[in-house]
Amino acid sequence: MEESRPRRAPARIRAVPIAVTPEGFWCCPSPAALHKSLKNPHHHHHHHGSNNGGGHGKQPRKIPSAPPSKAPSVQTAPSVADESGRREGAGEQDAPAVEAAAADGREEPAGGGEAQLQQHEICVGFGQPETSDLTVMLYGKEGIAVRMNVHRDVLCGSSAFFAAKLSGGGNGGPPVPSVEIHDCDDAEIYVETVGLMYCDEAKHKLLKQNVSRVLRIMKVAESLGFEACVKSCLDYLEAVPWVGEEEDNVVSSIRHLQSKAYGVSPLLKRVASDSLNSPADTLSHIMEMVLKSNDDRGRREMKALVLNLLKDSNRCTDGTSDICSELFHSSCQGCIDRLKLLFAEASEAGFPSQVTRQITLETDNLLWLVEILVNQRICDDFVVMWASQSELASLHAKLSVASRHAVSCITARLFVGIGRGEMLPSKNTRLLLLQVWLQALIDDYSWLQCSCRSFDRKLVEEGIGQTILTLPLEDQRSILLSWLGRFLKLGDNCPNLQRAFEMVDG
Repeated sequence: MEESRPRRAPARIRAVPIAVTPEGFWCCPSPAALHKSLKNPHHHHHHHGSNNGGGHGKQPRKIPSAPPSKAPSVQTAPSVADESGRREGAGEQDAPAVEAAAADGREEPAGGGEAQLQQHEICVGFGQPETSDLTVMLYGKEGIAVRMNVHRDVLCGSSAFFAAKLSGGGNGGPPVPSVEIHDCDDAEIYVETVGLMYCDEAKHKLLKQNVSRVLRIMKVAESLGFEACVKSCLDYLEAVPWVGEEEDNVVSSIRHLQSKAYGVSPLLKRVASDSLNSPADTLSHIMEMVLKSNDDRGRREMKALVLNLLKDSNRCTDGTSDICSELFHSSCQGCIDRLKLLFAEASEAGFPSQVTRQITLETDNLLWLVEILVNQRICDDFVVMWASQSELASLHAKLSVASRHAVSCITARLFVGIGRGEMLPSKNTRLLLLQVWLQALIDDYSWLQCSCRSFDRKLVEEGIGQTILTLPLEDQRSILLSWLGRFLKLGDNCPNLQRAFEMVDG
């Protein structure tokens, strides 16, 4: 008994609508219809047959065409598959591609244990279908084949790839009737890119696309040597905003085009500048504007912005770290110098009321700079700078508490940072900081609790205690005994360092 062999079923061509503009020009089918066809290759293609005594199964039902495009200002027309079925003597040049599509099809079981080979095809037409002189068979994943009826002069004039493929027909022999492209990763975009070869201005067709899709089109256009489309994609990318991860995707997709005459420099300038100004110069300019601003809301928002930028970037962790450190510390020194002048002016009788406002602004600037230094882990030098301000501390005692108390917030922040290990000044610096500024902090303590919303009493007291406990035992006892005398007089208006006191005497 002869072994039964599977029968080949004829290739089934999926009808896809082709749009025609009011001016009468045929164009590429709507991307939505093509996308639906590619995503559902088995839709309406299930064949149920039976083998009864050698008889043939039921004939498959007629496959309806896909619904017409609903795009505005276009009309639907029959697909190329329908037209070719009605025309007498279908072109023989299409036969090789169709046969190849059927030969490469997948097997599907039929009734009676027999199998049928099935190839799902999608037929797409471009331009005037009756003048098509070339078939391009595109084989994608999952057994999908796209048959494109095109015009060789259009493809050769637009694509270096097709020009090279079809050049063999110019040696006196017959023209190549079809071109096969296998292992296509993005069949949908490939078809759309071929359709763009029929457009006078491809950039206008990209207007409603998103960045991700345009990058896919550009990749296919580059592989086809479709330079006009690549340039249109670059023009589109240059004109639209990039959101989220799109910036990295765009840069990685176009960077290799720098060596070609596509003009990608305008796009790359979004993420890199040819200016000789270093990032540190730009940062210095921004910080100078923030430090000189008098508007509370603008200062608050811009300070938060700079902090986030420095925290999220590597701006000061690369080769410019020394420059940034110098910039921050010079800004701190400038604020301290201005504070000295303001303190000297406020220590005289009848000083203007604006001086108190300026003292508050300079103090706020210093607190902001301290946060930057803490985030960059370069705050040790500022602790040395602040601990050395004995002149400023002596002027502090001459001012009214209403004018001076904000400055003690800086001292409190340094004690908290030392207690947390955010800064590691030397033993001598820690001792000097306590000797110069602890008394001023105690004098302003009641005002700090009432006037500073960000003041955390428990956190500050723990920081002071931890700073004291890092000193030699004799220094600890000396400072804590001095504190005890003040605490017995002021009570709640003095920092409570009882825990540190107990640890020393315990």
